[in-house]
Amino acid sequence: MTAPHSVTDVRPSPIAGTWYPGNPEQLARTVDAYLNRAEVAPVPGRLVGVLAPHAGHRYSGAVAGHAFKLLLGRQVDVIALVGPSHYAYRGSVLTTGHDAYATPLGEVPVARDLLERLRAEIALEAVREDPEHSLEIELPFLQRTLGSFRLIPLAMVDQSLAVAEALGTALGRLLAGQNALLVASSDLSHFYPQGVANELDAVVLGAVEDFDPVGVVQAEEEGRGFACGRGAIAAVMIAARALGATRARVVGYATSGDTTGDYSRVVGYGAAVFYAPA
Repeated sequence: MTAPHSVTDVRPSPIAGTWYPGNPEQLARTVDAYLNRAEVAPVPGRLVGVLAPHAGHRYSGAVAGHAFKLLLGRQVDVIALVGPSHYAYRGSVLTTGHDAYATPLGEVPVARDLLERLRAEIALEAVREDPEHSLEIELPFLQRTLGSFRLIPLAMVDQSLAVAEALGTALGRLLAGQNALLVASSDLSHFYPQGVANELDAVVLGAVEDFDPVGVVQAEEEGRGFACGRGAIAAVMIAARALGATRARVVGYATSGDTTGDYSRVVGYGAAVFYAPA
C-alpha cells in the first residue's frame, strides 16, 4: 500500500529507524497491530478530519491507531496534514520544498498544484531536508489505511489563533469539492505528573469535543491546558467546519506513562475525529 509512482526530488526521512521502525515489514506489522488493537465505534456521519498524536510510535502509536482505524476502507485523493514546527524557521507556516515524502513504506507525492493555490492565499515558507517529525510520523498510518494519496504538508511556526484562522479558512476554500481529509498532528501536555497531565489534557480535549478551536488555543494561553500543536488543531477544526463538519468526538487518550510505567513526568496523547452527522 504505497504511492504508485516514484519522483526524483524526495524528502529523506530523518526519523525512520528511531521514531518508528526503519524496516518496511516491521513497520507495517507494528502499525497494523496498533490499528487492529484499537476499539472505536464507527463515525455516525461523514468523516472530515482527525486529530492524532506525534510522538514515537512506541509511545503514541496505540492512541493514534484509534483515529486512523476509522480510515480503513476509505479512498482519499488528498490529505492536508497540519502540525507544529518544533524548529525555528523564517515564516509563520512551512511546507516542503520536495516533491514527495519518503517512508520505509514508499513515497507520498506532494500535491504541488494545490500547494501553489494555497500559497496564493497564505504565505508559505518552503524548507528542504527538514528534521521535523510532527508530519512524517503520521504517514505510515495513512499509508497502511489509505494506500495512495497526495499530501499537503503544513507545519506551523506561529500557532496563534490569527494564523490558525487564516490557514483553516484558506484550507476550507482550497479543499471544497475535493475528495480530501484533514489531519491535525499534536501531542498534549508535556512533563507533568500523571494526575496533573490528566486534568490539563481534559481541558484541551474538552474544547476539541465542543468543536471550539478558540478554546483549544486559549487553554494554553490561559495555562489551563497544553497542546504543542494547538494552532494545528484549531486550523484543522476551522477547515473541517468549512467543509461541513459540525461534530467532534474524542476516540482515544493515554500518556507516555501508560507505556513506560513512569508516571512522574508524562506526555499526553489524544485522538479525535471531526465529522458531519448523517
